[in-house]
Amino acid sequence: VMRYQYCPKCGAKLSLRRLGDDGEVPWCASCEMPWFDTFSTCVIALVTDGAGQVALLRQKYISNRYANLVSGYMQPGETAEEAAAREIGEELGLEVAKLRFVSTYWFEKKDMLMIGFIARVPHRPFGLSAEVDGAEWVPASEALSLVHPPGSVSYALVAAFLEEES
Repeated sequence: VMRYQYCPKCGAKLSLRRLGDDGEVPWCASCEMPWFDTFSTCVIALVTDGAGQVALLRQKYISNRYANLVSGYMQPGETAEEAAAREIGEELGLEVAKLRFVSTYWFEKKDMLMIGFIARVPHRPFGLSAEVDGAEWVPASEALSLVHPPGSVSYALVAAFLEEES
């Protein structure tokens, strides 16, 4: 989480000012505006072929032990839906046929807001990006045991998908 001490617009030292229900927040007297704490916003998507298979990725820079779902940072000017479709295209080389919002998740370990989706794509071979070490289609019923354990965002998203499918 980024906590502002100086105004990003004019560089003035910020002071605390009571602001309604928000309590005391960093305030720039020169610009007359608050500077709330900021954090990264990311997308995460469970990719399915609509026929019981889900795509699981291997990315050593994230984990040597667990499989991952498609995820990535949102870019300025991009909607969450656009970011999810872009990340699926970049990481797996697949085009999204249908995208549905599931939930938001707070990823405490990295102070990120994760926006979760389920994406349906055609079942095709992957065209992997350089940041993906491998990917495979696996039966959805096996995915829960392959992703990060309970409490993780990946686990919650796979569990939500399996609950809907049953």
